[in-house]
Amino acid sequence: MGLFSAILSLPVAPVRGVLWLGEVIQDQVEQKMRDPAVMRRELEAIDEAAAAGQLSEEERRQAQQAVLDRMTGRRA
Repeated sequence: MGLFSAILSLPVAPVRGVLWLGEVIQDQVEQKMRDPAVMRRELEAIDEAAAAGQLSEEERRQAQQAVLDRMTGRRA
């Protein structure tokens, strides 16, 4: 029965491969987004933009809150 089911499931093998690849990519993106070094660089960039006058105080607060929410896993 194993050979028979393997032959019948062969046409869906590419779909399984694409789904697996999507899961791997999603895991990598989530790890990158939660990397403390990346978050620190983002917070520093926000501070620099605010110091340069590119962001208002409200925009700065919102951007920082978005990074902190991502860090803690909260969703807006």
